[in-house]
This record gives sequence, structure tokens and C-alpha cells, in this order.
Amino acid sequence: MPVTTREVHLVARPRGEPTPQDFALVQRELPELHDQQLLVRNLAVSVDPYMRGKMNGERTYTDPYALNEPMDGGAVGVVEQSRSADFPEGTVVLHSAGWREHAVLDTARVRPVNVPESLSPSAYLGVLGMPGLTAYVGLLDKARMVPGDTVFVSGAAGAVGGTVGQLARIKGAERVIGSAGSAEKVAYLVDELGFDAAFNYKDGPVAEQLAQAAPGGIDVYFDNVGGEHLEAAIGAANDFARFALCGAISAYNATEPQPGPRNMPLIVTKRLNLQGFIVNDSDRSSDFYREVAPLVTEGRLTFAETTVDGLDNAVEAFISMLRGANTGKMVVRTSS
Repeated sequence: MPVTTREVHLVARPRGEPTPQDFALVQRELPELHDQQLLVRNLAVSVDPYMRGKMNGERTYTDPYALNEPMDGGAVGVVEQSRSADFPEGTVVLHSAGWREHAVLDTARVRPVNVPESLSPSAYLGVLGMPGLTAYVGLLDKARMVPGDTVFVSGAAGAVGGTVGQLARIKGAERVIGSAGSAEKVAYLVDELGFDAAFNYKDGPVAEQLAQAAPGGIDVYFDNVGGEHLEAAIGAANDFARFALCGAISAYNATEPQPGPRNMPLIVTKRLNLQGFIVNDSDRSSDFYREVAPLVTEGRLTFAETTVDGLDNAVEAFISMLRGANTGKMVVRTSS
């Protein structure tokens, strides 16, 4: 029997901050299954900062979203119909056909996941998904953190930043410092995630607060924010410090080019290494799951989720995530 579902389409290119009018919730009938295809009912879909860049209509490291078509993104779902013996009905799968309630997918486009009883399937969109892998690759491969380093993480209460800070502590960092956008998030970083220090970047100049939190300077900077944070990190960096540049969310909704750090000559005099990266640049997923999954299931690496119910609210969840309304991973629960 044909299945009718709902999906979110991009209908206009946002100018500045996205608005609900840039999107439409569309109902459509899905095609019948062919061999080696699955009908997947999504349990949860992901909204992530990188999606903002895909709305601009220009290719960066990935193809942009097409107008009047369903957007893609991480999702975890359950197989409801199957034309493959390898994926029986009831199998939980991870895939990239998010922003919708159901999807017809080739088996090559899905990965089965064995969800422990202690975890929600949505963990595979956060700490055990792309954000967790980003944290792992950025901290260990790009910033090359070693025991004894002082590590600074911007946007530390998000899905990536919170994992970075905890991994740094587990890997023997001397001091872990985070920035966040509210007093509640600062308390979360210190009291729940074990950061040595954290500050609210809205309370004053980032450079001054970072200097107070890291009087001995920083050896590693994991950048999720850019802008003022990057400038402050360059100023606080010790000689030969290593930066992993993951994102620059402070500029994602900017309508004009943003100025770069004013202290860039220090990159030379301090002999800093600034490495921009995309998580897909290298395949470390098997190492990541082997090392990090036990940490999560044992409770040694914790995580938070901000959950919004219903695809009807996915756009608002995305917009509020860009504003920093989430603690941990922002997830849209589409079914149970």
C-alpha cells in the first residue's frame, strides 16, 4: 500500500536569520518499494548548524539544498517495510533522509544500529553520531591534543563542544575551559561535564574572560564559533598551540562579510597551527565507535539533548538552535 508522509521543503533562500516563511511542510505519497529498498519511519531527525550554509544555494564542501525539495540531514528510524533480507522489519537504522516522517531508501544508504537499552536511538544523531565523531577527529587528529594540554572549547554546551571537553579530560588535559551563552550553560559545563572553568561570553569581552580562565595560556583551541572567540584564542595561545576550526556559527546568518581577527600577526610570531576541517575528510568512524561507545554506555562520557516534538516544529527547532537555545544536541522527535 502506498504511504503518505510529510516532509519539510526549503522554498526560499534565507537572507540573514531564517524565518518560518522560508520553509513549507509538504504532504506527499511515497513510491512503492523495489528490491533492496526499505520504508523507514523516522523516530528522530537532526537539526545542525551546517545546514544553514546549505540553504544559501552555493556549493561549499557539500551540495546546497534545492528549492521546493525535501531537505536532507541525519535521522534515525525503524524499518517498517523491507525488500531486503539483510534489513528485516523492526531494524533501527541511521541515514541522511531527515526533515521528513518517512523515507523510501536503498539499503546502501542506511546503516543498522544496535541501540543499548540505556540509550535513546537519538544518541546516534549526537554523541554517537556526526557531532561526536567531529569532536573526536577535531580534538585528537586535527588539534593533536596530548596529556598536559590546556584546552579551550567555544560553544562548549552544544553537541560537539560538550563531547570535546569531556574527551579532553579523559585524554589527560591539564585544564579544560569552555564558553557558553548563559549562566545555566556555564553551570552545566562545570557541574555536569567536568570542565575546570567556563564563562558566559555575553558577560564581557571574550579575551578578558579567557585570560582569567587560562592564566597560563592555551595549547589547544576547538572552535565552533569564530569571530571574537577566534581572536581571543589567538591572543591567549601559547607558542605552537594547535587550533581545530570546526565552525563559525557567529557568522552563519551574517548578510555582509565578517572581519577577521585583528591579531593575525600572532599566528606567525607564536607559530600557531590553525587547521580547518570537515568530519568527512577522514574515515575514523570505526575507531570512534570502538573507543567512545563504551565511554557513553558506561556513563563516563555524558550528553544532553534538547528535544522538540513533531515535524511541525522542526523549523522552529532549527532557528532556535542557531540562536543557542539548545543544551547538547537539538533533536526533533517525529515518532515513538
